Amino acid sequence: MKRFLPLFVIALAASVGAWASHGPDKVKLGKQYFDGFGCQRCHNIAGAGGDYGPDLTYVGFRKSREWLDLWLRDPHGWKPTTAMPNLHLSDPVREALVAYLYSLKGDAYRLSTPWNHKGLKEDPVKRGEALFNRVGCVGCHGRAGVGGNPNNNVAGNKIPTLTLVADGFSREELVGKIKVGVPKPAKDDPTGPEPLIGMPAWGQVLKDDEIEAIADYLISLKPKGAAASQDDW
Repeated sequence: MKRFLPLFVIALAASVGAWASHGPDKVKLGKQYFDGFGCQRCHNIAGAGGDYGPDLTYVGFRKSREWLDLWLRDPHGWKPTTAMPNLHLSDPVREALVAYLYSLKGDAYRLSTPWNHKGLKEDPVKRGEALFNRVGCVGCHGRAGVGGNPNNNVAGNKIPTLTLVADGFSREELVGKIKVGVPKPAKDDPTGPEPLIGMPAWGQVLKDDEIEAIADYLISLKPKGAAASQDDW
């Protein structure tokens, strides 16, 4: 996403605060702000929008309200290298956007699942890659599972890479781990706060064959001749 936004978007960010207090439905109001700021130029929802940023169709399933609020308040405070601009949103506008984003739990993709399109069903690895990108795994683990995105109070303060999971898990174990998730990652400092990002139980929203395809994709990421690392998930 370009740092230099059109002037009308900047003006919108400065003026919409007064609207939020009058909207009867924060989710609908948040959707209006999402559209008004042009967020879909970079983010895809249910097949519509850009792919520069993560697909947000499942963002409310995989991220908490607390994290969404923190992110929209100051994206660079969480991830200094992000291309996401800080729109300096007023509290009511940010709250409406959080309400909308948190409402996105993947239902829209059940109407048309992009990973079931012709050509993907016959290729589990390619289908798994489409799932990895579309349900939002990429938003935490990075493109092709390289990791490195921030998390608080975990080892290295980063979400781990997935490129070597084949060394630590059998396919069956990996499928099981994806199903149950890691809602509470181990704290680096036991006396510190809970990490804000955990992995949800994907078995709640994905079918067994979909999770198996993700596992096949993750296993395929291992570079030839690579050795295991303690940083792997």
